[in-house]
Amino acid sequence: MLTDRYEMTMLSAALRDGTADAACVFEVFTRRLPEGRRYGVVAGTGRVLDAIETFGIDADELQWLLDNGVVDDVAAEFLAGYRFSGDVDGYPEGEVFFPNSPILTVRGTFAETIVLETVVLSILNHDAAIAAGAARMVTAAQGRPIIEMGSRRTHEYAAIAAARAAYLAGFASTSNLAAGRLHGIPTGGTAAHAFTLLHVDEPTAFRSQIERHGTGTTLLVDTYDITQGIANAAAAAGPGLGAIRIDSGELGVLAHQARAQLDALGNTATRIVVSGDLDEYAIAGLAASPVDIYGAGTAVVVGSGAPTAGLVYKLVEVDGRPVAKRSEAKVTNGSGKVALRAHRPTGTATEEVVVAGPAATRDEAVARMLAEDPGMRRIDVPLVTAGVRTSYGRVTLEDSRNRLGDTIRTLPWEGLALSHGEPALPTRFVTIP
Repeated sequence: MLTDRYEMTMLSAALRDGTADAACVFEVFTRRLPEGRRYGVVAGTGRVLDAIETFGIDADELQWLLDNGVVDDVAAEFLAGYRFSGDVDGYPEGEVFFPNSPILTVRGTFAETIVLETVVLSILNHDAAIAAGAARMVTAAQGRPIIEMGSRRTHEYAAIAAARAAYLAGFASTSNLAAGRLHGIPTGGTAAHAFTLLHVDEPTAFRSQIERHGTGTTLLVDTYDITQGIANAAAAAGPGLGAIRIDSGELGVLAHQARAQLDALGNTATRIVVSGDLDEYAIAGLAASPVDIYGAGTAVVVGSGAPTAGLVYKLVEVDGRPVAKRSEAKVTNGSGKVALRAHRPTGTATEEVVVAGPAATRDEAVARMLAEDPGMRRIDVPLVTAGVRTSYGRVTLEDSRNRLGDTIRTLPWEGLALSHGEPALPTRFVTIP
């Protein structure tokens, strides 16, 4: 039921007119990157494959569709026995992408592929947007860890998906326990201002936290006065205090002041955690400050951190015949495609190459290009074959996280800039007759 109504109206009509069994190829891509972005991040593929694997409609849902005139008896019969039996190829989760990169290709009958459009796009658009913004924050942090803490700024289930996407992008941990349990992500979190306000005074609150969690805990020091808060934290925990957290104010100035005060108090090993509406630009602005850990929430899940990825799901081939839109500003490129990426001998990527054409001649051309250029590699892999997930479709979140880290290191340095500019790599189309 994670489906738009128009998918069901198309299904019903196609089943009636005999086109439902046409062999179709749908492709997921974006026409342009969000404003200011130099690359996209493929995230959510694992969740998409889970959704395809379990996609179905139960008896109560089918009855609702019939009662409300969404489908007729023929479509209801088809949906009652639905199981995806086609193929899915795509970029592995954790890859980067650019305008017109064919990041997911779905092959099957029109009937079985059209009903997947909404669920595929809702997952990929959300997770790819989160991961791209989070990856920029990781780059800006220059190796310092970031904690994802955006759960209270988004839908409760979106928070779990966002935590997964941020971890894939390189975040160190999440505050969301459901994400930790479901996806094996390290979790972190100590106390809010409410805990300090609960107690008669700040030293009492700090002592309570330390008694339960040890001196290695993180104490939130900005409930009242930060300077006094740091003094109270050091007095309560001694030189073994793990960290202090500052959640408001001019974070760069306060971090310098806090470092000096902690060092003077003998807390030279105490780390400084900062949080409070941090995005990639704020994190980059703190690069010269003595900050050890960042906490990012709102910008991870909404606003500047997660503009839409702009992904679309478009029909590009019917019964081996390329089809394409020609409407202004929404042109598509017909035929199934294969994606390659060229690299210098040093390993730096230079361009994305998208090869389109009939499968047989296209694959021959791809094999020739790979043989002729040792720096060229194929990006897309088989994820589902005849309805069954392949080993490529069962990689772990940790594998995807490592892939993204490795891939980003191949991008030219200007492609990692936070300023506006061209995509990190140009895309070149090669059409095979």
